[in-house]
Amino acid sequence: MNSRWVPGNRFELLRCGEAYYPRVFAAIEAAQQEVLLETFIWFDDEVGRGLRAALVRAAGRGARVHVLVDGWGSPDLTRAFTEPLLAAGVQLRSFEPARRFLGARVNMLGRMHHKLVVVDGRLAFVGGINYSIDHLTECDPMGKLDYAVAIEGPLVAQIQAFCRTSLHTPQPARQLWLRRWMGQARRRGWAQFEDGEGAVAAFVTRDNREHRTDIERHYRAAIRSARSRIVIANAYFLPGYRLLRDLRRAARRGVQVDLVLQGQPDMPWVRRTTMLIYEHLLRAGVRIHEYMERPLHAKVAVVDGRWATVGSSNLDPTSLSLNLEANVVVRDEAFASLLQDELDRVIERSCVAVALPTPSRWRSAWITLRSVFVFHALRRYPAWARWAQGSVPRVVPLQVEAP
Repeated sequence: MNSRWVPGNRFELLRCGEAYYPRVFAAIEAAQQEVLLETFIWFDDEVGRGLRAALVRAAGRGARVHVLVDGWGSPDLTRAFTEPLLAAGVQLRSFEPARRFLGARVNMLGRMHHKLVVVDGRLAFVGGINYSIDHLTECDPMGKLDYAVAIEGPLVAQIQAFCRTSLHTPQPARQLWLRRWMGQARRRGWAQFEDGEGAVAAFVTRDNREHRTDIERHYRAAIRSARSRIVIANAYFLPGYRLLRDLRRAARRGVQVDLVLQGQPDMPWVRRTTMLIYEHLLRAGVRIHEYMERPLHAKVAVVDGRWATVGSSNLDPTSLSLNLEANVVVRDEAFASLLQDELDRVIERSCVAVALPTPSRWRSAWITLRSVFVFHALRRYPAWARWAQGSVPRVVPLQVEAP
């Protein structure tokens, strides 16, 4: 894995855009030296313009401001939107700009799905929240439920180093550069944090070269070691056979396994696809709760009230096998308990439990056949998708369309 456990960190859980945007914007407003920001989606709306204003002011104070957006997730930023940023000296770049065929974006595989912010090397944000108004639940009845964390402590240096690697380095060399930087940092004295107070945590990413399974491996290690309870809230849940097997085995050995999944998805096919594996899980004793209040966009989990993760990675083939993702994994009872209490409130107030259908011989045979097909399709999906993806993605100066 490409992670290194570091103690002495402080975490603040942020729920939805109402908590996240004011915290991020205030941090950027206070920046004096550097702002590093990576995001999948940045829209020209109330939220996007608020971010733009904060970045322009930070650059105006002399801070170095670097922004990386995904070319497929943020394809429509116009010249009118970007000109104030460029004029202020903000460095705007795009990860693999969108390619179009008959007006439709076609290169949707292997996207840069990070949601990262680092300010002055002292404060970082990691999570699943993009910059668009549909993450404000008070403004939009279909506003998405999602989470992020604000981080202070030595882990921020790792996140800062990771974000800096894309500034002047070709994308394939990113992890090599990071490993060299971390080695130098250890020699410079990271040992001073080894006995520090605060949460022990790791910054975990996945890419399509050396770290294809790191996030999944952290999940699986936590699930296999679980003794009392697993709670996973995930927007797009269709993991591979091994992770599903680990969840079923955990439930069968007496661990309470609770999955919070979409009941009112923004894309109806998401729920229909996930339902293909419902019965397979329910028969092993896994409890499934469909979130009914609004679309679910969360990517969080808690195990045994001591281990937790928050980040950008869904548990589906796209996130686990193709996209560039970033999570934090936290070993801290206080933070894990806080997140578990939040998820318990969601289950109690806004979810409907999924019941196991009445068993029948023919239905069981059909479920078994269907599961075999789904699992084999999932196992082979990453290989053909990477083949279809083609060339190595590029990071280029942001190209904008005329207004």
